[in-house]
Amino acid sequence: MKAYLTLLPYFRQYLRWYLVGSVALLVASGSQLLIPLFIRDAVDIIAFGDFTLQQLLRPLLFMMLAATAIVIGRLGWRFCIHGASRRIEGQLRSRLFSHLLRLSPAYYNRTSIGDLMARATNDMNAIRMASGMALVAAVDGVFMTIAILAILFAQAPQLAAYTIIPFPLITLFILSLGKIVGKLFRGVQDSFSQVSTQAQEVLSGISVVKSYAKQDRFIQRFADANWDYQQRNMRLVRIWGLFMPIITFLSGTTTLLLLRFGGEQVIIGSISPGTFVATLSYLQLLVWPMMGAGWLVNLIQRGAASLQRINEVLDTEPEICQPDNPRPLDTIEQIEIRNLNFHYSPQEPPVLQDISLTIPHGKTIGLLGRTGSGKSSLIQLLCRLYNPPPGTVLINGSDILQLDLQQLRARIGVVSQNSFLFSATLRDNIAFGVPGAPHPLLERVAGVATIDRDMQDFPRGWETPIGERGITLSGGQKQRTTIARALAVQPDVLIFDDALSAVDTETEENILERLFAERRGRTNIIISHRVSTLSHTDYIYVLDHGRILQHGTHRSLSRSAGLYRDIVLMQQLDRAHEDHPHHEDQQ
Repeated sequence: MKAYLTLLPYFRQYLRWYLVGSVALLVASGSQLLIPLFIRDAVDIIAFGDFTLQQLLRPLLFMMLAATAIVIGRLGWRFCIHGASRRIEGQLRSRLFSHLLRLSPAYYNRTSIGDLMARATNDMNAIRMASGMALVAAVDGVFMTIAILAILFAQAPQLAAYTIIPFPLITLFILSLGKIVGKLFRGVQDSFSQVSTQAQEVLSGISVVKSYAKQDRFIQRFADANWDYQQRNMRLVRIWGLFMPIITFLSGTTTLLLLRFGGEQVIIGSISPGTFVATLSYLQLLVWPMMGAGWLVNLIQRGAASLQRINEVLDTEPEICQPDNPRPLDTIEQIEIRNLNFHYSPQEPPVLQDISLTIPHGKTIGLLGRTGSGKSSLIQLLCRLYNPPPGTVLINGSDILQLDLQQLRARIGVVSQNSFLFSATLRDNIAFGVPGAPHPLLERVAGVATIDRDMQDFPRGWETPIGERGITLSGGQKQRTTIARALAVQPDVLIFDDALSAVDTETEENILERLFAERRGRTNIIISHRVSTLSHTDYIYVLDHGRILQHGTHRSLSRSAGLYRDIVLMQQLDRAHEDHPHHEDQQ
């Protein structure tokens, strides 16, 4: 139950709502307790004979007033308590989402999106029920149980003692079953996360699944996850299905006891017929708190299991945090890396070793290396998506760990190879970093990225919705749109992480020519496997296995033996073969 400590601040915030709702609930329940008394009076009037309709009007009128109070009370507690629980659900979900945005990429590398979606939806629903209906069941159950027992013992103590014999057994049964329900529900929630993960993964990569004709494979995988979820639910349903009939049976024995002992007392005149009928009504009312106790245990256990899953996320500390006393960063003048060694976890080998380099202001630096050489890792450290060791990455002479995190990232624009676009219009995607950007700026950056030449192909021009993840665009159009998005921010440092891989050579040359004209006097970092792209840079670093293997200008590296020259010659041969594809056959 420690999990519920998370909700304490919200309970305090909505304390008045809960108090007013509880008062309304007590009004409704108290009015409900009065009705059997009015029925008792009416039955006794009829049973004694020699009565007039005028005598029945009084209990009938009181019953109508009590019914009216019940309606008003139920409306009141539903509005207040349900309203509070809905607001708590919304605030907790917003808190969860805000916390997720603060977590580093490393967290998402080890956590599936489907699992997080299940926590934000299914678990939140269970928490809402625990903070709403569970309170109703608790308050109503305690009040009704105490009040009904008091009334029963006040009007017929001996009969009450006989008829409530089954209720202690019901209470023990409910308490013993609560722990089992909680464990089973935790398993159900975990299984639901697997189903969500399977569905999210397949639907996100539906084009790949179809292109490889693997629908049957993923249908089977989803069926297996769905079967596990179904089986876990069935185990919970079986327990709950056993629970309700037993409660009903034990509760029904009270009626048998009433008929046996209450009937006898009516015959000998110890109690009136009206008291017998009222007792029967109260015993039926007492069944609800007993059954409600089982429902209460179920709701609380489900809510606790879901809160534990939510707390697992909320208790995860962000690995990338704003420093206590951040240094302001007005502009990025120089980037320096000193003896950088970095690995993602102590158990893994380092991905960068002894990296030292300087990126002066206004220069364009190139990075070349085989896949896995550490190029992208270096860029992620510059953007502080991961924390480098202290004193190894310096901006304007200051340790990057001491700089204001938001200002740092706002001054660096990154275009990655994997172009991510939002389900919005083309205009909204390009202006993502600069909401409300003037149209001339958007036209200029679209021209630099050459996406403007495709504008006539879009049905609604700038206002064309591009679908989820930009599904309506080609690979090249996606990359050019993300280039325009990065340029619109006008960052101090622009990073191209193999950002031209999906465009042809002619388009690449057009983009680079316009890009260098647009970015003249500002710092650029270009990662590419194409030597033709890197030939436009001022200085090049060649990485291999996490180390700087070579560095120099394109001209000097092309003349020196090494990996860079090997790649130059290889790509020259490839271009020659493309220009003369039948040369060998003709010879």
